[in-house]
Amino acid sequence: MSSNSTSPVREFEYKAEMKQLLDLIVHSLYTHPEIFLRELISNASDALGKARFRMLSSDEGIDKSGELKITITADKESGNFVIEDTGIGMNEDELVANLGTVAKSGTLGFMEALKEQQKEGQRLDANLIGQFGVGFYSVFMVTDEVSVETKSAESGSQGWRWKSTGQGSYTIEPVEREARGTRISFTLKEEFREFAEEYRIEQVIKKYSNFVEYPICIGTRQINSMTALWQRPKSELKPEEVNEFYKFISNDFKDPLDYLHVSVEGAVSFKALLFIPSEAPMELLYNQGALEKRGPQLYVKKVLIQHECRDLLPEYLRFVSGVVDTEDLSLNVSRELVQASPVMAKIKQILTTKLLGWFDTIAKEEPEKFRTFYKAFGTILKIGLNTDFTNRDKLIDLLRFETTKTGEGEYVTLKEYVGRMAEGQTEIYYHSGNSRAQMLAHPNLEYFKKRDIEVLLLSDPVDVFVIPSIFEYDKKPLKAIEKAEIDTSTVEPEGERLGAEGTVGVISLFKEVLGDRVADVVESKRLVSSPVTLVSGKDAMDSQMEKMMKMMGQDADMPGAKKILEVNTAHPIIRNLAGKHAVGLSTDPVVRAAVTQLFESALLLEGDLESVSDYVTRMNELVEAATRA
Repeated sequence: MSSNSTSPVREFEYKAEMKQLLDLIVHSLYTHPEIFLRELISNASDALGKARFRMLSSDEGIDKSGELKITITADKESGNFVIEDTGIGMNEDELVANLGTVAKSGTLGFMEALKEQQKEGQRLDANLIGQFGVGFYSVFMVTDEVSVETKSAESGSQGWRWKSTGQGSYTIEPVEREARGTRISFTLKEEFREFAEEYRIEQVIKKYSNFVEYPICIGTRQINSMTALWQRPKSELKPEEVNEFYKFISNDFKDPLDYLHVSVEGAVSFKALLFIPSEAPMELLYNQGALEKRGPQLYVKKVLIQHECRDLLPEYLRFVSGVVDTEDLSLNVSRELVQASPVMAKIKQILTTKLLGWFDTIAKEEPEKFRTFYKAFGTILKIGLNTDFTNRDKLIDLLRFETTKTGEGEYVTLKEYVGRMAEGQTEIYYHSGNSRAQMLAHPNLEYFKKRDIEVLLLSDPVDVFVIPSIFEYDKKPLKAIEKAEIDTSTVEPEGERLGAEGTVGVISLFKEVLGDRVADVVESKRLVSSPVTLVSGKDAMDSQMEKMMKMMGQDADMPGAKKILEVNTAHPIIRNLAGKHAVGLSTDPVVRAAVTQLFESALLLEGDLESVSDYVTRMNELVEAATRA
């Protein structure tokens, strides 16, 4: 940026990304012009919060005079609009930092998100403005020039005026100003003169800013309710005001799925109002690391200390939004002190217990609501199984599974599964895969279907990491079906098994043809109607876990572990191959191709077939041989 230091009025030039940003806001978000007022009020509220915090935590060096409030005046005839706060104000350097530039990541993030929505033909989301910290600039949607007069609350500060048309440059000059705070003034464009009407300003305030905790006045009349809902008894809370409050603090346009009011007094005292969103925010769906940056708002005696306090909840519960207010922390608490505070640790422990108990209550009393909740946040909850060992049993009881005996989208708990286990069944069986249809078609399920044994179907990618770590439930081990030790005496295949000599012969044929492509070839005791299947060795990683590790880049260049091929010696194809081997046709190309095709068919079902084209070519050759006259 450049400046002219010879004049009291200094001119600065915006950086290139700022020019792009302003152009995007002005030309892409015209369908949401009212958000300019939401953002200006939000900024004013932040400034008031900082001023109140300084006043309460500092004895000197700060101007403590006057009421903390936001005042709006507008003239519908001229279109003049003024919004003024008595907050922390800014000095010259802060004006340049806050209004002359935007953090590069925020600017570029906003532009990329906006372009992505445009490319996909979605309706442009006005919430992007607030999310990326570029709210002030939305004012350029409704005006051609903005003037900002401000004075820092630090004692002895100079007043300053910032002015810009948003066309590439801005000016800063010293001005006489007595009161601390910031005054933003501009003239509305003709097509946006509606926002100079008192009823329209009030409408926007009620919609977006009703719960700002400082008075918002039009002239001398206060518009917002300014109510700290979390301080009121639960019996006094109305659903409509709770929903409105949730939207205000979360930037969500939808009502919450549910809310929890907490009031604790004792060794530690605090109040909280916590919300479950109706659906998972986009950033959690595509970037689970976003949880690291989330957390409820932390207040101390109604003073906002941290907007996103990560220390209030464990990571796997940070999809919960809301407010926590305590009197057991001092107002001058720093982020470092928050992290090390035994008060915070106790609040976190209590909140975690309360939330998990709340989820369990919803599950028992409102199963449909819990189904919606679990569909949105079940994957995130499972993270806690391997991180929160104190509450592990409670989390396990919240888990839900589809099974071979449920319909699609229907779930059972481990407790329900155990309660209806087959007589003599001592283990809980599960099967992992990419989809329900794929899992139900797998040959490894044949034994369990034949014995009418229920199997958990795990299609959530995170399941392969967390479910095996449970080890057992109600003293019953959890076993992957491909590793389960099954009772072979209770199920007979469809057809007569080969004798000992024929079995040895056909197994030697498979071993000869497949060589080191398999770890071993054995007679199957689990297959009923399929000729072959692949299973992992007793001490090997199961197939789905191996795939997930590769997807995550772990051992990506390492070849997959060799599997054991099980053959069903009662299946007609296997019996036919045994006959061919017995009469000395082991080297026949069709016989060897059939063995390879059976093996690769098993790979195909596992999702591990590398060359589909070779598989199809070989299949065509076999069909040709079978149909040859």
